[in-house]
Amino acid sequence: MAQEQHYLVGLDLAGRRVVVVGGGTVAQRRLPRLVKAGAAVEVISPATTPSVGAMADAGEITWHRRAYREGDLDGAWYALACTADPDVNAAVCVEAERARVFCVRADAGIEGSAVTPASGEHDGLLVGVLSGGAPQRSAAVRDNLLDGLRAGTVADPGEDGEPSRAGVALVGGGPGDPELITVRGRRLLARADVVVTDRLAPRELLDELPPHVEVVDAAKIPYGRAASQEVINKTLVENARAGKFVVRLKGGDPYVYGRGFEEALACADAGVPFTMVPGVTSAFAVPASAGIPVTHRGVTHEVVVVSGHVPPGHPQSLTDWAALGRLRGTIVLMMGVERIAVFAETLVEAGRPAETPVAMIQDGTLAAQRVVHSTLRDIAADAAEAGIAPPAITVIGPVAGLAQRE
Repeated sequence: MAQEQHYLVGLDLAGRRVVVVGGGTVAQRRLPRLVKAGAAVEVISPATTPSVGAMADAGEITWHRRAYREGDLDGAWYALACTADPDVNAAVCVEAERARVFCVRADAGIEGSAVTPASGEHDGLLVGVLSGGAPQRSAAVRDNLLDGLRAGTVADPGEDGEPSRAGVALVGGGPGDPELITVRGRRLLARADVVVTDRLAPRELLDELPPHVEVVDAAKIPYGRAASQEVINKTLVENARAGKFVVRLKGGDPYVYGRGFEEALACADAGVPFTMVPGVTSAFAVPASAGIPVTHRGVTHEVVVVSGHVPPGHPQSLTDWAALGRLRGTIVLMMGVERIAVFAETLVEAGRPAETPVAMIQDGTLAAQRVVHSTLRDIAADAAEAGIAPPAITVIGPVAGLAQRE
């Protein structure tokens, strides 16, 4: 006889008592979604994983530091038996059956009165998949559905039934590798009607856009190769006012030397709804791709990210180079290739040893990535000899020498 299918239903657990018996890794996986649902979660277990214990310390759950005993499900709306002892899990299910409380048995799903679906979230949707006792199949289908929704290959009409809502999304595309954009950034990009992109944004992602999407190169808008910020702002606002969903695709993070906040202010002033999607900043990701940690225990206690678009002593410079020269930690210099000789000389004059390790990384995270290892004394000459050109990130400090030990 074929096994009967489960009935898939959504439970409103907000404020309702949920009992989780067991505090190990299985419970650790289940607890976050229960907490997010607003359930009054009580964990019963003599011991827990550090993460479960931290949730109790933070007041997200209540932890009863003891073994399960008869009567623990009194007043519960839902229960999960998650211990490593099959006999305890069976006893929890027996009590749950008697008390008419739906119960998930983690070690033998089909023996409980409820099962946990393979689930995930997408733009306000909670996707759940059940496969009648084949959890790997459920997880695989769940992943494929979510990937399709995020990539736009599975249609999602949106909350209001429209393909997209008018407005602007300021999306950080990450340091260059298209796989380093955030999940949310990629999802919003798949919904775009118009994409206004930077030259440092991940270019391969544009090839995945549907044919109807208009792509505007921010470096080629009229009024010169380097588009003025005013023209970019106008492009975002006018398209959004025309009822289109606009994605401003930027390299790195929109708020780290990306003028993202200027664009956010322009949208706010124009009454255009917008959202900001943080990105993986190249200031930290590019050094990591070159094997350089910007911090390391016992080596540095500070990281300073500095713009090199104006030199030391320039009237528009807001950087205290003398203070940077007195620091012993890490300096990540962005947009500093053309003036690296000036920056290096200034830091040495301010107190940084000339032997301080320096690494310059061009085209970080991309197949064309190149790295030059040097010192403050020699970096200008070594970078010139290697032909290093923008875009490049310069890391100054003891951590820059760690990668050479690999």
